[in-house]
Amino acid sequence: MQRRWIGAALIAGFALGAAGPLKAQQRQLAPAQPSIMDEDQNTAPAAPPTQPAKPARSRGQMATPLFEPDPDLDARDQLAPSQVRQPMPAAVAEPSGAGSRIRAATRGSDLNAEPAASAKPLRQANAHVVACSGLFGQGSSHVKLAMAFHGKNVAFTQVEAGSGGKVMASVLFAKDPKQRLEVWWSKPASRSDTHLIVINGQSDWTAPGDLHLGQTLADLERLNGKPFKLSGFDRNNVTTLSNWNGGALAAVPGGCKVGLSLRAALTASASALSALPADREFSSSDAALRAVNPTVGEILVGY
Repeated sequence: MQRRWIGAALIAGFALGAAGPLKAQQRQLAPAQPSIMDEDQNTAPAAPPTQPAKPARSRGQMATPLFEPDPDLDARDQLAPSQVRQPMPAAVAEPSGAGSRIRAATRGSDLNAEPAASAKPLRQANAHVVACSGLFGQGSSHVKLAMAFHGKNVAFTQVEAGSGGKVMASVLFAKDPKQRLEVWWSKPASRSDTHLIVINGQSDWTAPGDLHLGQTLADLERLNGKPFKLSGFDRNNVTTLSNWNGGALAAVPGGCKVGLSLRAALTASASALSALPADREFSSSDAALRAVNPTVGEILVGY
């Protein structure tokens, strides 16, 4: 019995001795628990996700709006630029008072015309060109011109017809001397069937055969391929074409006839002009005629 107590005591003592080192070992191995105070004082908060950098803008700079509304218009009437679209440009009786001009244009025709000769252009290509076809063909009308050039640019009004007379005609770009062009009609009541086309003043229109205002006798001879005939000078110092002498300008494509008149230079002397009377005919190569240096002042295209 005594031996059993002694054995139990030994076993208990052994167990207690083993438990002490085990607890110490557990204290060493257990991870330290974080302190609330340590977290508040020493732990930095997590950094937020990196945001993409915004482009720098200079001080006072403002973005330009694509469309700035008009404060004076109702919202329903506002139009942005994308909403605005850009529009896409047989023999007949002579009109009253047109005699002198018609005769001048008719003189431009010759029965024995030579084939057209190629001529070197005298100036750059011009968008304003009269051809004896299409809009300026014999079958044209005021309505066709208005559709091609817009109604606001074509007026039916009175124009000078020579000798103080006037006729009704369609005038293109009446307020613009550079673009002005007269179109006379064989049927004025219906404003149809082209009778005469007049280029004068400061107009930059080009007639068939590359004729335009300001050309000299030498220029015209080059286009015609040979000298031609003119009358002498009238009291206004103007000479008129008699005929093209069978040259290239005597027969232009389309069946129309081209005539013209030239005005003597302002420097021409009275004695030089008196030697070239209106009741006589002269060649464009005549030295006396060349001396007064006339230039084209009016071109007529007739049917």
